[in-house]
Amino acid sequence: MSTSTTLAAPAVVANVPASEAPAAWRQWLARHRQAAVLPVLFIGAMVIFTALAPGFLSLDNLTNVARQSVYLLIVSLAQLLVLIGGGLDLSVGAVVALSSVVGASVMAAVLQAMPDSPGLAILAGTAAGLASGALIGLINGWGTSALRIPAFMMTLGMSSVVFGITLLVSGGVPIYGLPPEFGQLFGFGSLLGVPTPVWAALIVVVAVYVLLERTRYGRHLYATGGNLRAAELSGVRTRRVSIIAFVLSGVLSALCGLLLTARLDTGESNIGASMPLESIAACVIAGVALAGGVGRALAVVVGTLLIVFVQNGMNLMQVGAYAQTMVIGAILIAAMALSRK
Repeated sequence: MSTSTTLAAPAVVANVPASEAPAAWRQWLARHRQAAVLPVLFIGAMVIFTALAPGFLSLDNLTNVARQSVYLLIVSLAQLLVLIGGGLDLSVGAVVALSSVVGASVMAAVLQAMPDSPGLAILAGTAAGLASGALIGLINGWGTSALRIPAFMMTLGMSSVVFGITLLVSGGVPIYGLPPEFGQLFGFGSLLGVPTPVWAALIVVVAVYVLLERTRYGRHLYATGGNLRAAELSGVRTRRVSIIAFVLSGVLSALCGLLLTARLDTGESNIGASMPLESIAACVIAGVALAGGVGRALAVVVGTLLIVFVQNGMNLMQVGAYAQTMVIGAILIAAMALSRK
């Protein structure tokens, strides 16, 4: 009896059978390789642009990067919510433009009717812009969940529809007449030396982090994206979970549109065109699974900063916009290749 026990002991190493040890080792390497992709890309970009781009690490430039990253970060977090649930939102850019036009139109109309009520105009325009984003998100969620239309096709179609509505409302021209206080506060204002849009982005980051990591809805969202059928059998109301994710995506995209409107001091129908690609790139670089069920908010923050740092560094190096688009695409492909199991 004791001899049998002695002979059997070497067959198990750290609870892994000897025959399975090589496979377990490869899995360990794959996990750590995926975790290292984002830091390696980020540090590599910082080193390259510090050496080649003049003034890259100056305080003024870092402040500028923080302000620039706000808009993509908010949309990337919106994309994160949908991706975790197993979906995809290609309409985020169109929603950014729609909320800008709708919000600016309402503000201008209210301010024209009541010139002494800029606060009311800002409140009404903000509410209208956010409501437009929520409505588009609701339609996307209903189409993908109730009608079972693939998220790619549903949101691609809605992107075209929303863009057409935006052009119809604006006539293809910028919308002026916004309250000056709107731009002064949400576009160029600051609190404790930090730009107001950065504070808005920080609030969104904290809210999304808490939603995903500390709430029952967050657990249900991960479960829905990880295994839809298993989540349904466990009692998760997957349709409602998916619809809420799309609604939140629409609201956050609309918030980005309103912040851009404050920055530009006009309602624009041509903003947000690059947001779908860049938001997906930021999420994928951060390790978010396109199949759903995997992703973290803080990693998306770093992924977004990586993209904005690369764009900023290339601007300082006077690289053209077309070449920048090529580089972002190359980084996305590289991140996918390096993180592939």
